[in-house]
Amino acid sequence: MLANIFLKTTRDRVTGVAVGTVAVAAMFAFGMAVYRTIDVSFYYQLPEAYLDLIGLPEGGDIGGLAFGALFNTIGALTLGGLAISMGTASIAGEEADGTIGLLLGNPKSRTHVLLSKAGSILLLMTLAMLLLWGVGYVLPSMLDVSTAGLETNALMFHMLVNTIFYGFLALAIGAWTGNGSTASGIAGGIMVIGWLAVGILPLIESIDWVARVFPWYYYSGSDPISNGTNWAHIAILVGASAVLAIVGYIGVNRRDLKSRSVKRTLLDRLRANPRTAKVANRIAGTARVSGIMAKTASDHQGLLVITGAIMFYMSVLIGVFWRFLPESIFDALENFPDAIIAMIGGANMASAEGWFQAEIFSLTAPVAGFALTIVIGSKALAGEEQKHTMDLLMANPLSRSRIIIQKAGTMAIYALLLGAITFLGVWLGAFFGGAEVSWTGIAATSLLFSLLSMVMGGVALMLSAATGRTRIANYGALGVAIVAYFVFSFLPLSDQLANWAKLSPFYYFLGSNPLVNGMNWGHAGVLAGLTVVLIALSIPLFQRRDLRG
Repeated sequence: MLANIFLKTTRDRVTGVAVGTVAVAAMFAFGMAVYRTIDVSFYYQLPEAYLDLIGLPEGGDIGGLAFGALFNTIGALTLGGLAISMGTASIAGEEADGTIGLLLGNPKSRTHVLLSKAGSILLLMTLAMLLLWGVGYVLPSMLDVSTAGLETNALMFHMLVNTIFYGFLALAIGAWTGNGSTASGIAGGIMVIGWLAVGILPLIESIDWVARVFPWYYYSGSDPISNGTNWAHIAILVGASAVLAIVGYIGVNRRDLKSRSVKRTLLDRLRANPRTAKVANRIAGTARVSGIMAKTASDHQGLLVITGAIMFYMSVLIGVFWRFLPESIFDALENFPDAIIAMIGGANMASAEGWFQAEIFSLTAPVAGFALTIVIGSKALAGEEQKHTMDLLMANPLSRSRIIIQKAGTMAIYALLLGAITFLGVWLGAFFGGAEVSWTGIAATSLLFSLLSMVMGGVALMLSAATGRTRIANYGALGVAIVAYFVFSFLPLSDQLANWAKLSPFYYFLGSNPLVNGMNWGHAGVLAGLTVVLIALSIPLFQRRDLRG
């Protein structure tokens, strides 16, 4: 029974939150263990502004590096993404799945549904933060790492309030629009752009005040790990979350809710226009659903537009920032050790190539690419079963292998389009910022980025084919991506473990330093081969399984 929406939502979402939280905790534990094997004192000889950029407390040590680089940045982004996922699914997700009618068919008001969903976000994010707090409290003692002078409680409190804010932001947008792609795209874009802007804008004295516009500033702007809790910033985030809850309440009560996602796709609009109707009808195919690629492309066009817009905007912005960076930053970056440079693919961080590689390609681009391809891969098969449309596809003369290949083809095309958009954004950013970066290097890195995104989309597709569960496909692929990033980023810090980094797909993305050296076709072949293998494995996994109608 759905008598208790709060408990049902919590039960449905606890696995995903647990997987994400445990992944962050494991990364923190392994990272701290690796940091113990190297001399990290060089970090704290960097300018204060740069320490702020990478989230490290001034004058810290191994403990500060682990908490700053892992919890303060990667942890906050991961948990923020989980909260956005929950907020998106709260109203807009129920409408897209056609289950909002079941919820409201019980003696529960729209307000009760909204509050139950919001309460579940609060509970699960609090539990996640308590788990991370416990790991952060116990692990340093086990590894004999000092945390003296670090305000870890304040950091975790700020992170919790920040996470809830982004979850409520997605909830409010979803309640007003009923569109999950809009809710997750806007909320995720504000979070990622805010993180980047708050890290970079303080380096430019003339416009450092602009950082206060972004919500992320009220999470990390006061440097809580060094200075403790900033109650004014906490009050702003809490107040903003309360306002978003009210906005969500108004939004969900003001409009007719959809019993099923009925958005008008790009293909629908083309077919309605007399000038494009003939071509669009040919692309769409007949009533036998011969145009699976076109249908899949239309289903995910909004996600491509959102991720593409974020990547284009951020790439141009990063290039403009290059023109205004102070000379003191370059002096410090010139002396970075080889092990740290290896974490971003070997680029000299004081060069324009290293700047774009560190700020765009090392983390930001993969996050956007994975958000696109993992969603397409997970929904390609499991999504059709979840929406009860798989039986419509299978009722037509279409083999299961053909369905997989066409769905995978759309994923590959979208990954290449996102890579092309990223190429254009980086090229324009370099032009406007006066950064000397070879267009061939940008093209090579963008193509390798597309191939890396296809690999993670292939993982999601394989899990989708094997289980028929979008949640398993999403979180499984996300877990693989986090582990792969971790292996590539941190194992090179240890001489004994450095060679193991070649097991990560990220190594074949940035390991050849493509922005400087151009395309490494061997690495491109590895990524393309992995994608083909994952798609090929999906076919027998899908064929052997009884599908849910």
